[in-house]
Amino acid sequence: MTHVSSFILSSLKNGIQKVVLNKPAKKNALSPQMYKELTMLLNESAENNEVMVFALTANGDFFSSGNDLIASMELTLSSSLVIIKEFIDAVIMYPKLLIAVVNGPAIGIATTILGIFDIVYASDKAYFQTPFSSLGLVAEGCSSYTFPRLLGHSKAGEMLYLGYKMNAQEANQYGLVSKVYNHDSLEEVWNYLNMISTLSSQSILATKRLCKWNKEILLKVNKEEMKELKNLIESPELSERMLSFLTRKNKL
Repeated sequence: MTHVSSFILSSLKNGIQKVVLNKPAKKNALSPQMYKELTMLLNESAENNEVMVFALTANGDFFSSGNDLIASMELTLSSSLVIIKEFIDAVIMYPKLLIAVVNGPAIGIATTILGIFDIVYASDKAYFQTPFSSLGLVAEGCSSYTFPRLLGHSKAGEMLYLGYKMNAQEANQYGLVSKVYNHDSLEEVWNYLNMISTLSSQSILATKRLCKWNKEILLKVNKEEMKELKNLIESPELSERMLSFLTRKNKL
């Protein structure tokens, strides 16, 4: 496994670039630096003819607890938004297969971004939650567009407005997840994906171009979501809610 940094690991085998979030002590919370590294990997692998799949997973009990709020505030939230937007744009524009292997709970952007991935597999210990209204934030990762279309208007509303926690089986029923694996057998996903090296890369990439969400719409949605987020982070309510959230989190 190649180290991009201590918090992001990357390796390439059988056409699969396996990228691993490696900050288990902080539940793989995503810092601005981690976003930069992920964006770099996406852009580099898009140009690498040896890569057919970009597969994202994580070490530890969590897939990701979302944004590392403390690290983001150290940089200033406005600067962090620019970095997050660039990452989401890179995901939108990625021309090859994007696969997520969700090994545990996915919170916030770790859930919303999955709507743009091509295939999502999950451990039976995973759950998906977007607690934006608790934090005084707004949906991101293009979920304001993708979730109503993937999950249906009502269930998307329950998740995005009310922070509903969706378990892996329900995520499978609603089509957010392709297949749920027993947590102890999650390694089977990688054995299954290895067969991709026997398939036609031209066929897969051509089909991806046909199946993909409209990129122009997603780029516009991402821009609008970031604009709303910027408005909210400048509001006096946010600091109070952030402090309350971090206090509760530290007590868990």
